[in-house]
Amino acid sequence: MTAQLNDPSIKMGELITAHPELMTILQRMGIALGFGDRSVADVCQRHGVDPGFSLLICNVYSYAQYVPSREVILQTNMTGLVSYLRNSHHYYVSRQLPHIEHHLLHIAEQLPVRVSLVLHRFFDAYKAEVLAHFGHEDNTVFRHIEALQAGVSDTNYRMADFVDNHGNLEDKLNDLVQIIFKYLPESVTGDDTVDMVYDILMLSMDLNRHSLVEEKVMVPYVMHLERRVR
Repeated sequence: MTAQLNDPSIKMGELITAHPELMTILQRMGIALGFGDRSVADVCQRHGVDPGFSLLICNVYSYAQYVPSREVILQTNMTGLVSYLRNSHHYYVSRQLPHIEHHLLHIAEQLPVRVSLVLHRFFDAYKAEVLAHFGHEDNTVFRHIEALQAGVSDTNYRMADFVDNHGNLEDKLNDLVQIIFKYLPESVTGDDTVDMVYDILMLSMDLNRHSLVEEKVMVPYVMHLERRVR
């Protein structure tokens, strides 16, 4: 599939209106709302973001079947890649997971003790897995990338290790939704239940797109750096 979002002259407001799922992506790139009638190129440049990089991420995020070519990846300024990925981790940990946990705490007050314990234990175990997953990437994978970008050879880690060991964080979220569907009593009422399930599904989708960025953009880019910096 070819890139659908490839015109940096399009107005940023029009892009977000057509693809509202990209709003949080801008936030992770350090781009705030309030861009008026400015184009994607203008808005990105005002915030120190490469327009080509921004559109590349937007394409992967909006079109799951899109696979950027090697030429596109090598022609794109990737200096903002690590910052974007780290900001995404921070967004999941400081915003998304606490939102879900907040709803879970409210719902737990209406649940039988056994069901409440099952949900809490599952969520706590999942949160610990997420923190360990992101911690490894923040402290090992991303530092490896930063070293290579600085022209420093780093033989302590290889992107092939990432490919071999990269775990899936979405499946357990889907398992959590199924647990809720199966064990939540009909007597539990209020908006928290729907809000929690919606937040879980949105986080699962977001994490899937995050993984696609890592697999389709980060991996081939870093493998190229590893071959170049020896």
